[in-house]
Amino acid sequence: QVQLVESGGGLVQAGGSLRLSCAASRILPRINDMGWYRQALGKQRELVATIETSGGSIVYADSVKGRFTISRDNAKRTVYLQMNSLKPEDTAVYYCTVRTIFSHDYWGQGTQVTVSS
Repeated sequence: QVQLVESGGGLVQAGGSLRLSCAASRILPRINDMGWYRQALGKQRELVATIETSGGSIVYADSVKGRFTISRDNAKRTVYLQMNSLKPEDTAVYYCTVRTIFSHDYWGQGTQVTVSS
């Protein structure tokens, strides 16, 4: 049963923008932290950004600071990742993740982002 549904990936030229969305199923318990990770071909999965429940605490990887913005809509149980000024090195499969109040982590199926030079 799919519990996180991601959308918004695709192919874009360098300098372009994409917006990723990830909606959490209503069957999941209350959600605390939400975030995005990515995994490039042949590399380990790495943190992109996380946001806590109220949106007051946000963490970004150094490589995306100033270009990416994470946000969330708690009523819709959705987390977003606005990606601007994309670079070829941003090419990866992007995964959303949520942590529930029981400290259980759930992962999305991943969405491909490809940035051409």
